[in-house]
Amino acid sequence: MTRMVLIVEDSETCAVTLQIALESLPDVEVHVASSARAALSLLNRCAHQVGVVITDLQLPGMSGLDLLADLRKRERFARTPVLIISGDSNPRLPQIAQAAGAAAFFIKPYSPAEVRKTVERLLTC
Repeated sequence: MTRMVLIVEDSETCAVTLQIALESLPDVEVHVASSARAALSLLNRCAHQVGVVITDLQLPGMSGLDLLADLRKRERFARTPVLIISGDSNPRLPQIAQAAGAAAFFIKPYSPAEVRKTVERLLTC
């Protein structure tokens, strides 16, 4: 069964880096959205099972935490693992993200290999 990994990132460079790191995972289809609103639109049309959502914290119009809150309210995505990535240096953000229901938090610059390992682990749960 093919599962979707959705990258929500407004930086094309970051999005492409993550896409390259994840596209060779077996039975995974990687999609990219440049905003939370675009991500929600894509998820609403998606026929695949959504395995993991990776989102930047700072996005145009709607933050990654707002996206996470929206997903948690929807039955279909309430248990979907969400990874948050941020360039913000606030030391409380990892705890805030975890309290909001994030499965993991990565600070930029992050290791794409570490993100991939986390995604692989979450997809096998």
